Amino acid sequence: MLGDAEVVAFVSTVDAERAKRFYGGVLGLPLTGETPFACEFAAPNAQLRVTIVDAITPAPYTVLGWRVPDIAALARRLAAEGVEPMRYDGLEQDELGIWRSPSGAPVLWFEDPDGNVLSLTQSCVVPNATSFGPGGDPVSA
Repeated sequence: MLGDAEVVAFVSTVDAERAKRFYGGVLGLPLTGETPFACEFAAPNAQLRVTIVDAITPAPYTVLGWRVPDIAALARRLAAEGVEPMRYDGLEQDELGIWRSPSGAPVLWFEDPDGNVLSLTQSCVVPNATSFGPGGDPVSA
């Protein structure tokens, strides 16, 4: 039914100007529209609508993420822009804040200025894996 439809992702902000500086300036997403209710940004395969609200209670989990080819390079660029990685107790994260998932895929979490949790994931090819189990571990044929 929706297999051919474009995804529109939503996050919220209490400060549209700050959101435009972060999503447009820091993350490099082109601003494609602005209304009194939201700022819209383009991504290669989706639209991001940053809705303007009076108050936010950020979710404690990832609300928006990107699959990237070189997570370490982007982690360094984010750090240079003053964006710090989130650190989680019990997860072994390297000096850049990158954690390696059970599938081997590197993951980095960070927050936008409103506290929305965002993530980067670098795709990982596992030799001889034909699928992934419930915990994300590769399963070979």
